[in-house]
Amino acid sequence: MADVSFTQERPASASDYVALLKPRVMSLVVFTGLVGYVAAPGPNDLVLGFAAILAIAVAAGASGALNMWFDSDIDAVMSRTRLRPIPAGRVPREEALMLGLTLSVLSVVTMQLAAGELAAGLLAFTIFFYAVVYTMWLKRSTPQNIVIGGLAGALPPAIAWAAKTGSLTIDPVLMVAIIFFWTPPHFWALSLLQKNDYAAAKVPMLPVTHGAKATRLQIFAYSLLLAPLAVAPVFTGLGGLVYGSIAVVGGAFFVFLAMRVLTSRAGEGVPAEDKRARDLFGFSILYLFALFAAILAERGLG
Repeated sequence: MADVSFTQERPASASDYVALLKPRVMSLVVFTGLVGYVAAPGPNDLVLGFAAILAIAVAAGASGALNMWFDSDIDAVMSRTRLRPIPAGRVPREEALMLGLTLSVLSVVTMQLAAGELAAGLLAFTIFFYAVVYTMWLKRSTPQNIVIGGLAGALPPAIAWAAKTGSLTIDPVLMVAIIFFWTPPHFWALSLLQKNDYAAAKVPMLPVTHGAKATRLQIFAYSLLLAPLAVAPVFTGLGGLVYGSIAVVGGAFFVFLAMRVLTSRAGEGVPAEDKRARDLFGFSILYLFALFAAILAERGLG
């Protein structure tokens, strides 16, 4: 990791520290965690549920702060991230590190006290996996960084399920698997558009190491795996008619958009062709939200 000099242009504001927690990523983590909690069998204990989701949210924020602390040299190079609090000179790296470590401890202790060892252990593993395995190792060493590292972002539904039941079954595993296989086509569609940024920062993202054509093929392959996998919850009872309809129709459209990317020149510097990758990236967010919203509605109202 290269050294990043710190020049404070103005005092840090509360919004700078909030930005360290990556609130947009946190919102997805909180939402999928909430779905995992509501979908788990048994009565919904509001106090336990609030404590579990709060711990998951704080852990996500801690992971974000640790990521920004370690990646400040990369963030300073990339146009998408150079205005983040550390590279922009508003928050010292040491403060981000202390914030991340403090929130990590608080989140795991809160989960332990509220929900027990399994949920707390999974939560601690998630923070470690994102901050150490993904951020410090995978991201800078392999184009499979977001494939393997995606496990950290996929685990919140299982953590929340474990918090409520003290155990895991096939249903939370399916929710984790759906997010896990959703991550590569979602993130690689974005990385096609930011290939030059990753190359400048020397991050070995797939479009940088293997080229745009190989990335488009991988996007399509993962989409073919994701679409049928997303239908599987119908057969375990986790998803009902509404979920199944969204999974089938949405999955087919996901594959269609991935096919459009495959047959395009997205990532090769042609703006009109890049639009196909941008369309897939945008729809992928809607698709995952719709799947989990359907589970939330069916299990919450059922």
